[in-house]
Amino acid sequence: MNTNKKLLLIVTIMLLVLMSAIVVNVALNFREYSYKSALDKANSTAEYVRDGLTAHMVNGIMDKREFFLNNIKNHKDIKDFWIIRAPKVVSQFGPGFKNEGARDKIDKKVISSGNMQYKISENSDEATLRVTIPYKATAYGSPNCLQCHNANEGDVLGAISMKFDISDTRNAGIMTIAKIIAINIVFLIIALISIHFFFKPIMQLLHELSKMIRYAHLGDYSKRIELRLKGESQEVIEQINTLFEKLQSTFDDLKKSLSTFIAGSSISCQNPLEESKKIINELSNIYKFKKTIELDKDYKDIFMRIIYIMENRFGIKNYKFYLIDKEKNSRELINHQGDITNCDCSSVDNNAELCRAYRTRLEVLSVDFYNICQYCENSPATNYLCIPFDINTEIALVISIFTDDAKEYESIQANMKKIENYLDAAKPVLESKFLMQKLKDSSLKDALTGLYNRRFLDRFIEKFAKQAERAEKSYAVLMIDIDHFKMVNDTYGHDIGDLVIKELGEVLKSSIRSSDIAVRYGGEEFIVLLYSPKKEKVIEIAQTIADKFKNIEFQAGNAVFKKTLSIGIAYYPDQAESIWKAIKFADTALYVAKENGRDQIVEFDPSMYKDGEKY
Repeated sequence: MNTNKKLLLIVTIMLLVLMSAIVVNVALNFREYSYKSALDKANSTAEYVRDGLTAHMVNGIMDKREFFLNNIKNHKDIKDFWIIRAPKVVSQFGPGFKNEGARDKIDKKVISSGNMQYKISENSDEATLRVTIPYKATAYGSPNCLQCHNANEGDVLGAISMKFDISDTRNAGIMTIAKIIAINIVFLIIALISIHFFFKPIMQLLHELSKMIRYAHLGDYSKRIELRLKGESQEVIEQINTLFEKLQSTFDDLKKSLSTFIAGSSISCQNPLEESKKIINELSNIYKFKKTIELDKDYKDIFMRIIYIMENRFGIKNYKFYLIDKEKNSRELINHQGDITNCDCSSVDNNAELCRAYRTRLEVLSVDFYNICQYCENSPATNYLCIPFDINTEIALVISIFTDDAKEYESIQANMKKIENYLDAAKPVLESKFLMQKLKDSSLKDALTGLYNRRFLDRFIEKFAKQAERAEKSYAVLMIDIDHFKMVNDTYGHDIGDLVIKELGEVLKSSIRSSDIAVRYGGEEFIVLLYSPKKEKVIEIAQTIADKFKNIEFQAGNAVFKKTLSIGIAYYPDQAESIWKAIKFADTALYVAKENGRDQIVEFDPSMYKDGEKY
């Protein structure tokens, strides 16, 4: 049932209730009025009869009263009429005429109680009022009843019973009520027609507006009210349609504007208001993430932030996080999580171009094609997804995600664009961090060999010493010098000399551990700090370095030559209380090696100092 019908039904019920109340009230009042009028007529008749009988008694013509009584009985409204003598009157004056006795219980009750009684009888044809009124003795009236009657004040002397035909009154009441009902029905019809005429357009408008709001709640603001009404209703329709047009346009523009900040497919929602809310929340989270990583120390901290978001925000359980060096075409595993043993693609680490995601710069989904990435040997039950991300011309990332759960895989696909949004937000910060790291490395590393330089040693050597002291560890210091290096520059030129130095740098890198430090100390001099080595290993490492370098053949035009190394060794803290002093001792041992003919490895001994020289 629509609203218009509901309103008409409610109004009809209310008017019917009101009409019924009016009719019932009028009927009751009219009935009461009719009965009261009949009773008033009965009282008047009783007084008239009493006065007439009293006059007959005073005049001594009581035996002539029948004529008087018959005249009253013949009145058109009186159907029947009789008088009743009380026992005291009967004992004093006799029973009177034949019809002057009590006829029924009502008469007897009135005589005995002295109270008026009446009864109404109704049927479809007529309505009758039967009333019996007592006559009481009194000495205060005119005439004085007690002068003629042997009675006391208030005794019942008799009563008069009458039957009145009140059919006309009843019929008049019924007609009046019928007229009232007819008037109310006419009013009801007019009221319903008026309400329908005036309120139907409003109800239609409310119905259409309700439909528009329901569609708007679902995100569809394109609906319009097509009604054509008159006056103010049409103005309201035009205003509502204009409002919804503006809302639709505003939400479309808002969605487009917000979508420019994050990947458009990352949030899918039919309601533009809800979609805008989700996009704003996503932008807020990304903004907080970006403000946080801007204050991180280096790019490694940012990587850990990204990993945290993957694990905790997107619930990714199994993944590998790779850093790709474009210049070296190599791939380094930064972090991993979960069971990834069924996907061993380490063969790609030395040739990043073999990684399909990095090579194509496109996401790789295992569901797209069977064995789509031949270098990821996965079990048939495992799905994987690889996301490539360029940071700059030198560095890129690849995130590989794995799962056996189909629902989890769908969730990862749905969140893929969101992950990329965080990567996009991190990109400028990562570029800045990588640039700062590169500038830092360039200031602390030797450009020719890629080893640390003297500046690095000056800045961090005390830190290394404190770490070794806390851990109760030691350092072995190797001071290395290329024998007769000046002759190389003088004979073959500085380009060949740089080549010799560069080759020595490569030898050092390949001969020491990641915990050890190799430094180009200056010119052809190099320092190697071996962290916590066994003493028997120190000579072995030094010998390995010397042998590798000694076997390298250098080409200079048609000439081929080899070079040797002189190496001095000292120990911290066994021989010196500081690393700088250990370097000085290693330099002394190197000097001894050169003095003794070069191409030698010499360990420092205190006897190498002359008498009186402090060390």
